[in-house]
Amino acid sequence: MNIASVIVDVPAKQTDREFDYKIPEKWVSVIKPGMRVIVPFGPRKVQGFVSHLKEESEHSRLKYLEEPMDLEPVLNPELLKLGDWLTEETLCYKISAFQVMIPAALKAKYEKYIKVSDDVQEEALSGEIGDLFKGRDRIDWKTALNSGSPSKIQNEIMKGNLEVVYQVKNKLNKKRIKYVERSISLEEIEKYAAALPQNASKQKAACDFFISHSGEITLRELINQTGTTASSVKSLVEKKVLREYEKEIYRDPFENRVFTQTKPFVLTAEQEEALRPINDSINTGSDGTFLLYGITGSGKTEIYLQAIDNVIKHGKEAIMLVPEISLTPQMVQRFKGRFGNKVAVMHSGLSVGEKYDEWRKIQRKEVKVVVGARSAIFAPFENLGIIIIDEEHETSYKQEENPRYHARDVAVKRGQYHGCPVVLGSATPSLETFARAQKNVYTLLTLRNRLNSSILPKVDIVDMREELRGGNRSMFSKMLFEKLTERLEKKEQTVLFLNRRGHSSFVMCRDCGNVMNCPHCDISLTYHRSSHQLKCHYCGFEVPMPSHCPECQSDYIRFFGTGTQKVEEELGKILPQARVIRMDVDTTGKKGSHEKLLTAFQEGQADILLGTQMIAKGLDFPNITLVGVLTADTMLHLPDFRASEKTFQLLTQVSGRAGRHKLPGEVVIQTYTPEHYSIELSGQQDYDTFYAQEMRLRKFNKYPPFYFLALVTVSHEDLMKTVSVTEKITKYLSSGLSPESVVLGPAASPISRVNDRYRYQCLIKYKREPELKRMLKRIVEHYQKESNQNGLQISVDLNPHMLM
Repeated sequence: MNIASVIVDVPAKQTDREFDYKIPEKWVSVIKPGMRVIVPFGPRKVQGFVSHLKEESEHSRLKYLEEPMDLEPVLNPELLKLGDWLTEETLCYKISAFQVMIPAALKAKYEKYIKVSDDVQEEALSGEIGDLFKGRDRIDWKTALNSGSPSKIQNEIMKGNLEVVYQVKNKLNKKRIKYVERSISLEEIEKYAAALPQNASKQKAACDFFISHSGEITLRELINQTGTTASSVKSLVEKKVLREYEKEIYRDPFENRVFTQTKPFVLTAEQEEALRPINDSINTGSDGTFLLYGITGSGKTEIYLQAIDNVIKHGKEAIMLVPEISLTPQMVQRFKGRFGNKVAVMHSGLSVGEKYDEWRKIQRKEVKVVVGARSAIFAPFENLGIIIIDEEHETSYKQEENPRYHARDVAVKRGQYHGCPVVLGSATPSLETFARAQKNVYTLLTLRNRLNSSILPKVDIVDMREELRGGNRSMFSKMLFEKLTERLEKKEQTVLFLNRRGHSSFVMCRDCGNVMNCPHCDISLTYHRSSHQLKCHYCGFEVPMPSHCPECQSDYIRFFGTGTQKVEEELGKILPQARVIRMDVDTTGKKGSHEKLLTAFQEGQADILLGTQMIAKGLDFPNITLVGVLTADTMLHLPDFRASEKTFQLLTQVSGRAGRHKLPGEVVIQTYTPEHYSIELSGQQDYDTFYAQEMRLRKFNKYPPFYFLALVTVSHEDLMKTVSVTEKITKYLSSGLSPESVVLGPAASPISRVNDRYRYQCLIKYKREPELKRMLKRIVEHYQKESNQNGLQISVDLNPHMLM
């Protein structure tokens, strides 16, 4: 097979297909499908993926492939097939589907430079251009742009005197460490050491080490143990007494951590009952999707661990997905404790190099289990025995940029390929998943009791309107304050949960009512106290906090709303003796800080853990007996049909952090809408009633799970252009779809301007529309030329999770 079909790294409609290249003789036996290669494409060289090999091509004049970038394929046959499926399902380009499956370290970086054309002498270049290239045949792109004469360079390129070269940078920094060993016999090194002069003490120390030790040692260790120096070792290497070489080692994000080995727990009858059908599926090698629906603290993790144990005994591999935020050290600890070095961990807290090394462990079949966030679903295992998605209702499993896949759909697809079970676990499953379980599309496994027969925490819902009427202007209700004081006296711990980030939600002038908005987006700016700045959480715009209102010059300018920093301040005033750990985007920005803060809390170094979404899930500390929710309803008022569902899930999850062990737990939920069913029912942890009520509303309003959704978003700097394009798209869809479908639009997106671009959308609700994907694809293709020329952007999201 001497012809390779390649998908090139140029994401555009015209290039979204295979291009054939001849394989040079020397590479014929090396090139395999799934490898990355460098190929000439037009005037430049680009990266591409080999999709398959063949004997002949319908094209007669083929270019030669330059060189392989890998020695073994980065995509196995299953992932290549999965790429085809992703392209169809999410309407993305094939190259985007392949790129999403590999770690960031493997994504090509290009270096652009300008060189003097091969047949042109340097003397032929005159004036400024000649000076620029004096004594060198190439300059990098940046130098050219900053040279003050880019137009002259452009002319020379047009004449053919200069050419632009794109070079693929394939610098993969594998971590290498220097090792040293002796290269002569023991007798010879003894003789050599004895003959060394008095002043060569450092060389003698190194020789003495190798007289008493056989084998290799790292250069750093040798220097530490003997007090020798790198230059002394170098002299010995030059004299062929020692041999120095490099070895590649993995960057281990957990190298300084000791994981205590744990043994499987004895399961309760209920857990046994839930595990049996999963094990049957593993033992018979049959695929199927299971919904493990268990209240918080019912022991779902132990079921996962024992199912994975069974998979490993069958010689197969497992993928365990957890939501990004709740990839807490606890989950890593449980898996490393049970399976030791058989576990690879992949999440956004790791450096690019660490992620790459964890991925290589999987590719080299050195591990059996991967624990990770969304993208770990593409782990290159070839013999999968189970895929588990914990907290399956979490929105972080849906990717919000191309390819817009949902990890759950990819899991089911891979489960079918490998003939293995997919387990979805949650105390508050998404309505779509629970509806499928009710219809027996998924198998429902239920856990109704907490472990150690601990009971669910007692929940009190406090109406903050009443507190205000009673003269309490603090952000803490009377009840929550009393319970906080009680916990401090008893030396028990509290979790305070706040449904937002930043110090305050917005800044407003009390005189004229002016709210400080972002000049580029239709959204108010958020005040961050640590930097005394106002920031836009959408485009990143920042401005110092003003002392006077920019509209009316009044100095009555105040922040409104509550942020974590403000709550921390308030706690300092009313409970000065309390030790508080704050966890939010600002305090967990540094690598490893998430883990440090949680460990400090676990070790009892603080009484109160105050935080945003990231503390709602996955925490399991024996001493937490009180959970306070300060603003239960911030999410209820978002323009999103899932607002009630998200509120219910979040409150149920956060309540589940209390009283998980021997001590009983209590929860206080503060709200301005205590009568809302999602708040009332989360207080009772009553998912079944919530499901029934929410399903009635969804059916009436034609939303999932009764209908599928597709969202087309159009954005452009010109408002009229945005509206007219959205109007055309809406008309086109309305005319081509069946009358059962509902096409809504054109309508301004809930956040109608981001980064100086106006945003309009069209929403399609449908049941069965075999033509819809084809129509959406045609829309994207039709406007692609315009998007390249005048910045029009069109995005299509099938089954969107965010309507903002």
